[in-house]
Amino acid sequence: MQSDQDILAFIHRLADAAGEVAISGFRTSIQVDNKGSRDTPADDVRRYDPVTEADRGAERAMRSLIEEHLPDHGIVGEEYGAHQSDAEHVWVLDPIDGTRSFISGVPLWGTLIGLMRAGKPAFGMMAQPYIGERFFGTGKQAWYRGPHGEGKLSTRACANLSDAVLFTTTPALFDANERPVYDAIERAARLARYGTDCYGYCMLAAGQADLVIESGLQNYDVVALVPIIEGAGGVITTWTGGPATDGGRIVASGDPALHEIVLRDLAKCPA
Repeated sequence: MQSDQDILAFIHRLADAAGEVAISGFRTSIQVDNKGSRDTPADDVRRYDPVTEADRGAERAMRSLIEEHLPDHGIVGEEYGAHQSDAEHVWVLDPIDGTRSFISGVPLWGTLIGLMRAGKPAFGMMAQPYIGERFFGTGKQAWYRGPHGEGKLSTRACANLSDAVLFTTTPALFDANERPVYDAIERAARLARYGTDCYGYCMLAAGQADLVIESGLQNYDVVALVPIIEGAGGVITTWTGGPATDGGRIVASGDPALHEIVLRDLAKCPA
C-alpha cells in the first residue's frame, strides 16, 4: 500500500470485519468476563473491566487481515497484546471501546483502528457498526460516513470554558488528586455529559462538543482518535501538553484557544 486512499480502504476493510463480529454479540445474552482484579480498590472503575467473545473475535478478525496482507506491520491490541511493535508501521486496535456500553445495549461504543508510522499516529478510524457511522482521519483531514451521507469533519470555535460542552466517560475515572481539578472544570463549563467513551471524541471532531477530559487511558484507547481530532482541527494531548500516544491523562479540545485555557487548569493537578 502506498497512497492514503489505499490505507483508508484497508482500514474500512478492517472495520467491516470487526463490525460483523461485534454486531453478532450486541444486545444478546453474550457471556461477560471480568478482566479486573479484586485487589483493585472498591471505588476504582477498573475493578470491573468487562470483556466478551465479541471483543476477542473482532480483534482476531482484524489481526488476521493485517497478518495476511501486511506481514511486516506490527500490531498492538487490547485483547491479544503486541506483535512486532518495533516495526515502522504498527496497528493499534481496540475492538470494542466502551464494552460497558456494549454489554448494556447502549450504542456508544466503537471499534478503534489506528496506524502508527515511525512512532506517530498517521491514520485513525472509529467505526460504530450498529448505528452505521464511521469517523476517520489522517491528521490533516477527517471525514464522516454514515446513514445521513458523507462529509468532512470540522471542530467548532469555542474559546471560553463557560461556553463549552464537556464529555467524560465517567468522573469515576479520576483519582483523589484528579477529581477536584476535573470537578472545577466541569462546574465552569456550560454542559457536561457522561458515558460517551470513544463516541465523545468523535462528536468533538464533528463540532457537536468542545472538550473531552479523561484519565487512565491506554494507547489503544486513544491512538486511533488522534488523526481524527487533529484532522478536524482540534487538539489532543496529555494533561501536561505532551503527546497523547501513550494514553494516561488525556484532554481533547475542538478549539486550540480553549485547550490552552484548560491545560492551565489541569496543571493544578499533582503529578
